[in-house]
This record gives sequence, C-alpha cells and structure tokens, in this order.
Amino acid sequence: MGAVSAAALSGRDQLPGAGRIVVKVGSSSLTTPDGHLDPARLGAVVDVLAARRAAGTQVVLVSSGAIAAGIGPLGLAARPRDLATQQAAASVGQGLLVAHYTRAFANHGVTVAQVLLTAEDTWRRGQYRNAHRTLTRLLDLGVVPIINENDAVATDEIRFGDNDRLAALVSHLVHADALALLTDVDALYTGPPSRAGSRRIADVRALDELAGIDVTARGSAVGTGGMVTKLESVAIATQSGIPVVLTSAARAGDALAGQDVGTWFAATGRRRSIRLLWLAHAARTRGRLVLDDGAVRAVVDRRTSLLPAGVTDVEGTFEAGDPIELVDGSGEVVARGLVAYGSQEVPQLLGRTTGELRTELGPGWDRELVHRDDLVLVRRRR
Repeated sequence: MGAVSAAALSGRDQLPGAGRIVVKVGSSSLTTPDGHLDPARLGAVVDVLAARRAAGTQVVLVSSGAIAAGIGPLGLAARPRDLATQQAAASVGQGLLVAHYTRAFANHGVTVAQVLLTAEDTWRRGQYRNAHRTLTRLLDLGVVPIINENDAVATDEIRFGDNDRLAALVSHLVHADALALLTDVDALYTGPPSRAGSRRIADVRALDELAGIDVTARGSAVGTGGMVTKLESVAIATQSGIPVVLTSAARAGDALAGQDVGTWFAATGRRRSIRLLWLAHAARTRGRLVLDDGAVRAVVDRRTSLLPAGVTDVEGTFEAGDPIELVDGSGEVVARGLVAYGSQEVPQLLGRTTGELRTELGPGWDRELVHRDDLVLVRRRR
C-alpha cells in the first residue's frame, strides 16, 4: 500500500499506509513489576516496529524506561522522587536501555540512533531546525531514532514532564502522519477498566466527547504519566492535524495494522507553530499578568498584542522571554505568552500607554508586553 498523508488518515484502517509514524512506549510496558527492565517485553515491541518498518513505514520511537532501567543497578527500592536521583538513575539506565534496543533491532537488520531532547529543542528556532534536520536525515538513511527526554541534564523548569507530551511534540517536529501511544491499558474506557460495566471507547472525534469520563486513575509505579497526560498529548497532536491511536504494547501490532483495537482519536485541527504548541501544552509558566476587561477583549476577541496600558498587576518572578499566564480580574487564565520584560521592569509600565512610555523612559520601552506572535489563547470569551 502506498503512503498516505496525515490529512488522508480519516480512520484507523488507513494506518498501514502511513508514511511516517511516531510510537511512544511507556516504562510500564518495558519493565517488570518490581521496576527492572524486561528485555523480553522490549523485544516484543521491537518486533512489531521492525515489521511495520519492513512494510514501508518510517518509525520514530519515543521510549521511556531510562530511569526505570537504572533502578536495579543502583540498588534502589523504587522509582526515586527527587530530581537529582532521577537524573542519576537516568544516566545509568539510558545506556542500558539503548543497548537493549540496539541488540533487538539488530536482529531485524535495523540500525538505531539515540536522540536525547530537552523542551527547548522543540520550540527554539535554531534547535528545532537542527533537531528536524537530524531526525529527517536519520529516517532517510533507514535508521530508527530512539528519542527520550534528556533527563540527566533537564532541570525541573525546562523538562517536558513526561514522554507523552514529548511524543506529541516530536510528531509535529517530524511531520508524522500518526502517533501511537502504547501504555499499560488496551484502550480508553468509560470508567476504570476493572469496574463492571466499563466499556471501551473505540473512536473519539473531538475531546469534548469525553466530558464526564473519569481518567484520573494513577499510572504505574515506574512511569510518570497516567491517562490525563496521555489525553493532554492527544490534544497536542490532534489539534495540530495528527491522529492518535492509544492501546497497550501487547496490542500494538494489531493497532498499527489498522485493526479495531484501542482508541482512535481523529485529527481536529491543522498544523500550527511548534512554539505555540509547546507554550499551550508543555511550558511551565513563571508568573502572571492580570488584565483589565478591555485588555482581555483585545487579546481574546481581537487577537491583538498585550500592551502595558491594559495590565493591572504582576505576579511571580520571571525574566524577559519566559512563559507567563495572562489572567482576567477573577484570576481565570485566558492566554499564555512569552513576556518581553522581566518582572522587576513590569510594575513601572502598568497602565501606561506606549506613547507615555516612549516619552518618559525612552525608545525601546514602548514595545508590547506580549507580542501576538508569542501568545496562545487558553479560552475564548463568548
């Protein structure tokens, strides 16, 4: 079957014809119950992906498991909670994880490449272009990129937080036709799968359809993401024109073959700026600007830049270029943006027009607080 574009992937039956897919596999799908890496489970995932690649689909693998792989060698009883020990475990485990993948893919004559990313690599223009160029070239050379967050160096402030969101952003970065999320449950259900009466949700055309569905159950002890983070990653992908299939690693082969397993999330939007996707879904904000009603209408309804005259208060500590929230008078978040001034500079600007600032403070002080190109809406006023 010839490859089809993302716009043509109207259903799961077209997945076998996808030209390029991103597959994310979680820690719980690769490890034993006590947290150790399980080569057999890893090998089963690799067998599926190698078969898909042999059928003509380019595969990008986003794999968790580095921290889990380091738990045993470090003699830890469970996944560490503090960032420093997590980074230490990732440093030990990442090499072990990739070594297992290298051997497993080599059994199919496939070469792999390790690619470690931080959040900045997906939205800063220079780093984004370099990551896109490198991954595209690897795929053209027949290599399977194995991507993980660079846990060993990523600080809490700049990390993605989990590989589900990373996989969604990578799908956008590599122009994937579809995203597959492999987890420890075989689909999304109307309630906890173990509860009597819970039914599999086969297809979701819009995430609004899931209102009232309880997805708050915690994930496994060795992973970081539960169903909530998976649905957040689904939103990132589908709103950017990339459909998603969610299922268990055990059903991965059936899912990628287009069979009726798992849950299929249809694409709901068109491709958008990766920087705005990161800002809307993955960025950790550093502070807040409180807007008056006029500024809220200007930003939300007219999609203008945020000027100092419409801001009544500033909260938090941030530097120029940091992500912040824009809130209305009641504290409800209406948008996120990259601020043009530091928090120490903002108070002297509040409530003043750009003309007043230019006259009193000089050239350069009359620019927007948040430019409309660096702003993404969180809600729309009616």
